Amino acid sequence: MPPPADTVKVAIEWPGAFPKLMEIDQKKPLSAIIKEVCEGWSLGNHENFALQIADATNFYITEKNRNDVKNGSILRLTTSPYQTAVQLHERIQSSSMDAKLESLKDLANASRDITFAQEFINLDGISLLTLMVESGTDFGDLLSFTLTAFVELMDHGIVSWDTFSVAFIKKIASYVNKSAMDTAVLQRSLAILESIVLNSQDLYHKVAQEITIGQLIPHLQGTDQDIQTYTIAVINALFLKAPEDKRQVDEHIVDILNCPLTEMAHILAQKQLRSIILTNVIRSPTAINDEMAHQLYVLQVLTFNLLEDRMMTKMDPQDQAQRDIIFELRRIAFDVECEPNNSGSSEKRKSMYTRDYKKLGFINHVNPAVDFTQIPPGMLALDNMLYFARHHQDAYIRIVLENSSREDKHECPFGRSSIELTKMLCEILKVGELPSENCPKFHPMFFTHDRSFEEFFCICIQLLNKTWKEMRATSEDFNKVMQVVREQIMRALTVKPNSLDQFKSRLQNLSYTEILKIRQSERMNQEDFQSRPILELREKIQPEIMELIKQQRLNRLCDGTCFRKISSRRRQDKFWYCRLSPNHKVLHYGDLEESPQGEVPHDSLQDKLPVADIKAVITGKDCPHMKEKGALKQNKEVLELAFSVLYESDEYLNFIAPDKHEYCVWTDGLNALLGKEMTSDYTKSDMDTLLTMEMKLRLLDLENIQIPEAPPPIPKEPSNYDFVYDCN
Repeated sequence: MPPPADTVKVAIEWPGAFPKLMEIDQKKPLSAIIKEVCEGWSLGNHENFALQIADATNFYITEKNRNDVKNGSILRLTTSPYQTAVQLHERIQSSSMDAKLESLKDLANASRDITFAQEFINLDGISLLTLMVESGTDFGDLLSFTLTAFVELMDHGIVSWDTFSVAFIKKIASYVNKSAMDTAVLQRSLAILESIVLNSQDLYHKVAQEITIGQLIPHLQGTDQDIQTYTIAVINALFLKAPEDKRQVDEHIVDILNCPLTEMAHILAQKQLRSIILTNVIRSPTAINDEMAHQLYVLQVLTFNLLEDRMMTKMDPQDQAQRDIIFELRRIAFDVECEPNNSGSSEKRKSMYTRDYKKLGFINHVNPAVDFTQIPPGMLALDNMLYFARHHQDAYIRIVLENSSREDKHECPFGRSSIELTKMLCEILKVGELPSENCPKFHPMFFTHDRSFEEFFCICIQLLNKTWKEMRATSEDFNKVMQVVREQIMRALTVKPNSLDQFKSRLQNLSYTEILKIRQSERMNQEDFQSRPILELREKIQPEIMELIKQQRLNRLCDGTCFRKISSRRRQDKFWYCRLSPNHKVLHYGDLEESPQGEVPHDSLQDKLPVADIKAVITGKDCPHMKEKGALKQNKEVLELAFSVLYESDEYLNFIAPDKHEYCVWTDGLNALLGKEMTSDYTKSDMDTLLTMEMKLRLLDLENIQIPEAPPPIPKEPSNYDFVYDCN
């Protein structure tokens, strides 16, 4: 007979004794259970003891988490969190180096548990650790475990990062600035600096003053990818939190290597840092792991976000300096010098300017400055045009003269095209948007040139002109051409070219003719028959296909998925796994030490949630873990991957899917378990693909046969049925 619902059967260990098998009544106070266990082993002062999960986590059992204890769990009787905290607080101050080292190891391990962390922090343990660091007397493993314990304690979010002194920051920064430093110490120091920057606007300035790009470069030139990752993460954090006025800096800064990291725009534009990342990270023999790919993606996004200011700046038609840029475009294209004011009549000069501006493809021929008042792309479009004219002068002149010699309706307007293309590129690269927490997609080619966005534009504007000619487009076809160009660019980016030259070569293979072939092929694969008999057949088949999709989703839930626990420090990788039982009645889940390489067995997942207890599936901003404050939780892409399972009255199991595919699989599968409709985009795509395939298979024998809209008429009855007997 199974035990009552409020009773769990567990094994309890105690060093030097045989484990005990016990039934724990979950309604009984935890202190009474501990007292009973202590009495069984004749141990007094039961208030000095506690129960722990006997696994790698060693988490303490409390009144809050006791319901997580399941049948078959192995527990350990141990000293209480308070007693352990007091002992470790004393032991880490020991004069014996060996005893101190062992104590710090134990502290680093115990600090992962929030119950212990709270007790140790209440003893002013954080202050003790910071004083130990500031004293500068510990080195090697002693310092490494001190910093590890500090990081673990701070990760619980109990203590504010604003409370730390400048002396502490200087000491941590000094470990980063040293040329030869223990790898573990360097990792922890970089992690601490990143967390300080991300969580304290006041201390951000202190960190930025202590760290220079010249001191970080050696860490990028090493071969340890973890150190490289932490280093780029610090750069990203400083960049992300830099005030707006510090992101755009004066071009007269000369000493780059000793430049504080607040001067981000200038540093990131420098060939040295970019080339070091390209040579030592991107082109390193070591394969780039997911975390490094994410940090490179963040750096890429933040670099492109420097363009946002120009993208959102309207041109002032009365600003002479800005108007001079347009005059420069005219001068380069037509090899003319600006005429002095007294040369010719005013009307003649005006007519000449209007004619040239029309050839340049501006919408407003009289005052082209008006074309740049649209935001986005604002002044960024004009910057791109000037860069193209100066750095790719032959191509620029050829495009302008080619189009000015065509008929008016067939010319590709360079000015209008540049403005719309710049806007499109900003949309593709998501200029102005915060980096996504779950995206590892960076493009190596953007790290191969100091002016990668401008070079990207130069390649694409030549593509646009080429596509215009291939389509034999007229001014009425402008939007169609832009759609084709967008498709060409997106298809070329999907292969992630390693250089701008590879991107250009890829575009050469994606001519308008090739795009038409691809579209035709896709259209044939997704052909939708519209005749009434076909539609009726589709409706008949559809429930079978939906059931097939449902079974696939449930099978995927049975395989399970590893989810990342999102915290303020992303590289503090904490994972948990969730999978559905084969009988579709229980969700098994539990924490993992690292990302699994294969399937995780059910028995290693301690927690269970009966499907019958699930009340609803909640998605997006309605999820409780998305209502918390913080910049990360406001990220649009994270919101799109969030979902929660509501069970009992107000209990939630919260998820953030690793990608959109897994999000669709899980929300579909959970809805299927609840008997609700599967509405994800993935389901619609699968339905369309499978339905089309099934239709084609069933209609294979009818190929090239015209299917009538209406069934053929039934013939009239014969005058007699004598032929029936003839057959016999």
